[in-house]
Amino acid sequence: MKAHDGMYIDGTWRPAAGRDVIEVVNPADEQAIGQVPAGDARDVDTAVRAARAALPGWAATPPAERAARLAALRDVLAARAGEIAEIVTAELGAPPKLSQTVHVGAPIAVAGSYAELAATYAFEEKVGNSTVYQEPIGVVGAITPWNYPLHQIVAKVAPALAAGCTVVLKPAEDTPLTAQAFAEAVHEAGVPAGVFNLVTGLGPVAGQALAEHPGVDLVSFTGSTAVGKKIAAIAGAAVKKVALELGGKSANVILPSADLARAVNVGVANVMSNSGQTCSAWTRMLVHRDQYDEAVELAATAAAKYGDRIGPVVNAKQRARVRGYIEKGVAEGARLVAGGPEAPRERGYFVSPTVFADVTPGMTIAQEEIFGPVLSVLAYEDEEDALRIANGTVYGLTGAVWAGDEAEAVAFARRMETGQVDINGGRFNPLAPFGGYKQSGVGRELGVHGLTEYLQTKSLQF
Repeated sequence: MKAHDGMYIDGTWRPAAGRDVIEVVNPADEQAIGQVPAGDARDVDTAVRAARAALPGWAATPPAERAARLAALRDVLAARAGEIAEIVTAELGAPPKLSQTVHVGAPIAVAGSYAELAATYAFEEKVGNSTVYQEPIGVVGAITPWNYPLHQIVAKVAPALAAGCTVVLKPAEDTPLTAQAFAEAVHEAGVPAGVFNLVTGLGPVAGQALAEHPGVDLVSFTGSTAVGKKIAAIAGAAVKKVALELGGKSANVILPSADLARAVNVGVANVMSNSGQTCSAWTRMLVHRDQYDEAVELAATAAAKYGDRIGPVVNAKQRARVRGYIEKGVAEGARLVAGGPEAPRERGYFVSPTVFADVTPGMTIAQEEIFGPVLSVLAYEDEEDALRIANGTVYGLTGAVWAGDEAEAVAFARRMETGQVDINGGRFNPLAPFGGYKQSGVGRELGVHGLTEYLQTKSLQF
């Protein structure tokens, strides 16, 4: 793996202020594949100053030109898709096909969507005797996680650039090589110097310095709810805007009229994808009591087919965390019907695809985000009971509803306290707003709603 020994700041790769480094490890075999600088507050300050200096020029750049740079970025990412997919597989452990289609293919589509939006969005409008302008909010501090390393970067950087903002990115320390490849693509696409800047480093050091920096106007963070609360407190002290995409414990509600086998099989696949490291995964499957035993059997059979083909989790700490939750589920009385805490391989951070039955709503595994390939199957008595269970966590990110009649599914989904719901297996839409209710976050990503997060409103009266 190629790794830069510096930071991408003001259009060039430059040495870090300090000498500390972060070792990048392949989670499939636990072998080191490279290292990157562990930046600190000095690097963050240099990057923010570069972004502030570039802001007036980029904000004044016509939207059509910003759109052209984003289209060029999309094309560079597409041309390098195979190479970037290999990087994702190496540092995240995702199976090659998943890396190609989801980890790289989806971000390319998102980048393209913002190229189109930058060219077509109405940045000003007449309202009575006023002209209302949508202007860039300023310098964006983007802090991204490791579970979808390229997608999370593009979902923040592309709308920020489309809006006319400049960006300092602090990627997750587990997947910095993908971020470096993205910085190379930005450079090749001709984005002006200082408009995009990259600082690699640890969250409590570089991430905190970025959130605290007075030169940052908006902090966009994706990660755990616990860290999101800390960032919100830091930003709140400075009355700084935040956009937070946080944890989830999403409910997959299978109504009695649904195609049970299809709903269960798709639900299991959803949880096992990306080794369960997806904040929007439907980790609670809710089934009517009369169909419960059949659903549990179907889920156990489906999970057993995955074996260790789903890939490892990202690191040893995450593996220990997931195993701890599995052990907690057993201790609290849930019944293992597939998988368990035992390692399926001697080497690599693998976790067995796991399914729990006899889970009650108050159990830890039904309330807390595990972030691994673990599914809890819960029984409900009627629709009101299902709704109570579905809404009975502090989270509200996504969900799913299955029913024989679409109108029946929609009626139930409208009462769910969550930001996004898939009806009968609805497909991913890169233009649909993504974000949560309750402690799953503040703000939205993707599409026009994602663009407006990076804009502020000014009105002139005549």
